[in-house]
Parts: sequence; C-alpha cells; structure tokens
Amino acid sequence: MSARGCQGTDSAGVRPLDPIPEDRKARVQRTQSGLDAFEKPASQVKRVHSENNACISATKSATLGKESPKVRRHSSPSSPTSPKFGKADSYEKLEKLGEGSYATVYKGKSKVNGKLVALKVIRLQEEEGAPFTAIREASLLKGLKHANIVLLHDIIHTKETLTLVFEYVHTDLCQYMDKHPGGLHPDNVKLFLFQLLRGLSYIHQRYILHRDLKPQNLLISDTGELKLADFGLARAKSVPSHTYSNEVVTLWYRPPDVLLGSTDYSTCLDMWGVGCIFVEMMQGVAAFPGMKDIQDQLERIFVVLGTPTEETWPGVHSLPHFKPGDCCTVLSSRLAQVDHAEELASGFLQCFPKNRLSAQVALGHPYFSDLAAQLWELPDMSSIFTVASIRLQPEQEDVSGGRGKATSNGKH
Repeated sequence: MSARGCQGTDSAGVRPLDPIPEDRKARVQRTQSGLDAFEKPASQVKRVHSENNACISATKSATLGKESPKVRRHSSPSSPTSPKFGKADSYEKLEKLGEGSYATVYKGKSKVNGKLVALKVIRLQEEEGAPFTAIREASLLKGLKHANIVLLHDIIHTKETLTLVFEYVHTDLCQYMDKHPGGLHPDNVKLFLFQLLRGLSYIHQRYILHRDLKPQNLLISDTGELKLADFGLARAKSVPSHTYSNEVVTLWYRPPDVLLGSTDYSTCLDMWGVGCIFVEMMQGVAAFPGMKDIQDQLERIFVVLGTPTEETWPGVHSLPHFKPGDCCTVLSSRLAQVDHAEELASGFLQCFPKNRLSAQVALGHPYFSDLAAQLWELPDMSSIFTVASIRLQPEQEDVSGGRGKATSNGKH
C-alpha cells in the first residue's frame, strides 16, 4: 500500500437531503426522475399502464375499428436471442475491478455494440430492496450530461441485483499519482484541475453536491480526460461521529467545518476537497494525511493553516469539536514555484466555509490565464482535448524523486 493510501471506498453515514429552494425544485425533480420503475410502487406502475392501454384501445375503436398492420409490425418483439440494452445478458463480465460494502465493480463488454463498460453490481436485500445511495446515484447521473462526469449508459434491475452500466475509464487519479510519484507535471496538474472545476461548476449550478471528492473518485482516461464518478453520497449530509479504519482516507479530504460537527454547508463543502487534491497533485503526497481520528485530522489542518478564531471564523467556538490553539506553517513549497498556484490553493483551503472560492469563480483565476481561450467556450459534452493546443505532457521525475522548478509557459 502506498503512503497516499488508495483504500477507503466507504464514507460517513447518510443523513436527509439538503433542503431545496422553491425556485429550483422543479429543475431538481426533473433531474431525479430517471428511475421511475424503481421509485414507483408496482401497483401504481400497473395502474398507469392499464389506463394507457384503455385509452389506446378506445382511440383505435373510434377511429380504425381494428389494429393497423403497421402498428402491429412496430410493436412486435425483436428476436429473443438478440442482445438488448437493459438486459443482464447483454453484458459480459471480463474482470473484477473492486468491491465495496454494498457493490462490486467489474470491467465488462457490451454485447450490443462491443464497447467496454464498467458494471457496478449492487446486491439487493429482499427485505430492504435497492440501497438508497444506489437509487440516488442512478437518478442523478441519468440527468447529468457532461464531458467531465462519468456517463451512465444503462440500468439493469433484477430480483437479486441492481446494475449500473458506466462508460469504462481505465484508471483514476489515485492510481495515476501512484504511477508518477513525487508530484505531477505542473502543466498536467493545471489541465486536471481545470476539468475538475468544470465538472463541479456544472453540478453545482444544478444544486448538486458531490460530497465525496477524493482521487479515487476522479477517473482518468487514456487521453487525459478527468471525470467525476461515484455519486452515491451526492447531495447527502453526514456528521463524522465515528471513525473506522476504512474511513481514514475520506477524512483527508473532509473540510474542517464538517470535522468540527457543522451540518450547515453548501457547495463550499466540495471546494475544500478540490484544494486538497490540487496540493496533492503538485507535491505527490496528501495535503493533510490524518492517521488516527477526527481530532488528529483537525490538528494537521490547523498546523498548516493556523487555528481559526472568532475573528477569522465567526461562530467557530460554538462548534462541537473545536479546541483552541495557534500554529501555522507553509502550505507547499512546490505551489510557490508556479505562477498563482499558491494563491489559488489558499482560495480553496479556507477554514471559514463562506470564504472558499466557488468552482465557477476559480475557473476565471489567473492561474489558468495561459490556457487556450476556447476552453471557456466549449459545449458541456465537449472534451478540453478537442482544442488542438491542449494535451498532456510526459510525466518525468528527476533523480531526487521530484521535479525541478515548475514553470507555466503556455505550451500544452
């Protein structure tokens, strides 16, 4: 296991969803309507189908008196042996990629079109049905169409399992950083961060929080595309009341307000994780690698950023886990070697939540000023790599295990 620790797929317990402003309810309801068959009672689904069939029959009797041959041909089933979307036998499992507390992920292949897919097979309990996190993940992803968000291709529901069929992406940021230790090429860090902010800006504008940002949940394609994945905790609140061994990694990217017991948060929750990931990509090790519990994690944060006071964070003394102290060190020496990088990281890593930069504002930061202007004009579903000047640089480490003085020369 690496020092960065790529384990830990489970997170803290789920609490009720955030309240939704009245002017956004309709939009969110549309986003979350993708799983009607799972969310409606069977009797309701049957009743709707019966009513629809009755209406169709009445219309046919009044107008044609009999079924049109054209309609019969259109509604006849296809060959029972031909693979179809939405069927369990339409996908072939190739190898197991990982296993969590309620799901197993496989690399697979579609028998419909031959493309590689990732099969997230969720085990169903007969008494409980589909886990709520799985239903929420599928509901949200059905309505999210963006180049920097993993694409949900298909949903398969059987008595024993619920399978989410995703586009296959061969690695994640955790594995990518392990393969290239000592910090990534600064130009590549910039492109990964830009894509992360682009995806977050998209979901935040739709009142969706990811809630579990960490390198393991950021997929990296062979061309360098970064995609947000694992929306099982999206829009959920959690209070870190217990610490288990498989939650330690998640703690590394959890903001101090949540660690201190606050449940009053918004999109700023995700932005702390962005700052942690940004620093980790630059220096090659986690920004705040707590190894014990919540208090240890808080101490590591405050050693670097300083312990907040009532002047810097109004109301901090009233948070359940707050303990006074005072200390401050350098965030990361490598950040200082890249124009505007330290300033941007500090904008994310603000202890007071309301002071953190939003994803949309961060995309306009001077740190990105040397990138091609076309990047800000791309349609949602267009990759940044469709811009001719954008490409990843080779990751080459020097003999000391790190890179020399980083520069931002605008050549990508």
